[in-house]
Amino acid sequence: MNVLAKQLNDTIKNENPYIYNMLSNLGKNVFYPKGILSQSAEASKKAYRFNATIGIATENSQPMHFKHIQDKLVGYSPKDIYPYAAPEGKKSLREAWKEKLLRENPSLQNKSIGLPIVTNALTHGLSIAADLFVDPYDTIIVPDKYWGNYHSIFHVRRGGNLVTFPLFDEKQQFNISSFRECLLKQSLSGKAIVLLNFPNNPTGYTPHIEEAERIISVLYEAALADIKLVVLLDDAYFGLFYEDSIKESLFGRLAGLHPKILPIKIDGATKENYVWGFRVGFLTYAAESEAVLAALEGKTKGIIRGTISSSSHLSQTITLDSLQSKWFEEEKQEKFKILERRAKKVKEILEKEKYKNKYWTYYPFNSGYFMCLRLIKLNAEKLRLHLLDHYGVGTIAINNMDLRIAFSSVEEKDLEELFDLIYKGAKDLEEKGE
Repeated sequence: MNVLAKQLNDTIKNENPYIYNMLSNLGKNVFYPKGILSQSAEASKKAYRFNATIGIATENSQPMHFKHIQDKLVGYSPKDIYPYAAPEGKKSLREAWKEKLLRENPSLQNKSIGLPIVTNALTHGLSIAADLFVDPYDTIIVPDKYWGNYHSIFHVRRGGNLVTFPLFDEKQQFNISSFRECLLKQSLSGKAIVLLNFPNNPTGYTPHIEEAERIISVLYEAALADIKLVVLLDDAYFGLFYEDSIKESLFGRLAGLHPKILPIKIDGATKENYVWGFRVGFLTYAAESEAVLAALEGKTKGIIRGTISSSSHLSQTITLDSLQSKWFEEEKQEKFKILERRAKKVKEILEKEKYKNKYWTYYPFNSGYFMCLRLIKLNAEKLRLHLLDHYGVGTIAINNMDLRIAFSSVEEKDLEELFDLIYKGAKDLEEKGE
């Protein structure tokens, strides 16, 4: 094992041995090398004559670049566009995102969290967490309604086993009893990765305050039962809370809760700020020890350096500029209201007598981009294909009975027509006996 990896491991082990034992074999072996980047960072502070370290070209005391590109990026300095960003991301952006986290999550006040680390959006953040904490056959606990890419990230890439529990109980609330049962079954192995995604994809559900408190209680109970927990909060759709739900991440409530619980918040500008193609995400750790936070950052930088090296500098610069804009809050609220109206319009449509219990019911939704129909008799894949082929309507079949509808991508004025066409498609299949 490399001496730098051993030093990071010793730091974590001395400060919190539970977190050390959560690490995968890869997580224990990974480190940030003292190579070109670290030497270049040193030189950028001390080399006042010439800096001949980093592999970029310069001209006239600035990064070399094409004029035809720079002409389209008026207002942005070449130094904030063309050089490599640090593997952990642009520090000013990381600080701005942490300020945002503290502002939007009151329960984070006075909690010990690291500086958010920039990732190449959410999938990359989840992949980093998988690399650091998932070994073959480790258990990843997720609700039965989950984003399909989790399978690739945690099972295909890392060999972990996705273990599901029903997201909703018979009262159509978060299924606390099934979650608890699933979690406490991990006492034999003594470790579990819990992955919670609110607002949920595909259902668009976020727990109520009472449900959130019970989720936290169950996680605390599991820690007391000697289960080490890596709790991943996939907060891709954070902030899009339309009604009767918690208005902040569970990350704040979990931070500092118990030494055997390691909360990791994975979020980003992609969906929150409607810049999907920018691929700017963040990964934030919570731990009581500053030394542990620093060691985890070091290992995370090692993963990034060994995979993508660093994220887009231009995307980070524009995202930071947006966060600091005087128009940011106003425009964000404007877009929020558009999506909120669409969500409420969908509920209004689905409550019409025509649709009630004919071909579908629907899962509770109160947030995010999506809602999900639960088909009563029809096959979701058959209906999806029929809608596509005969009505030009695209939907997502989650499984045999669940059809996901992204109201985020349909104008409010068109929602009634959308559901009318889904209804017609369902009627067609019923009449054909399919």
